[in-house]
Amino acid sequence: MRAYEDCLGATSTRIAPWYVVPADDKKNARLIVSRIILDSFSELGLAYPKPTAARRRELLEIRKHLAR
Repeated sequence: MRAYEDCLGATSTRIAPWYVVPADDKKNARLIVSRIILDSFSELGLAYPKPTAARRRELLEIRKHLAR
């Protein structure tokens, strides 16, 4: 156990953390991993890019052609 603690402590960083997930309960392990992934995505602050006025007009024109 000490070797694992030393290894994880030496290699886990804020931008590349290690997570210890129990493997003896698949259902809970999947829930834990899902929560880690969701939290990681939310911390990224992802957003769709804001189109310029010209690009917006172009996209609206394309939408008109596709709606025909």
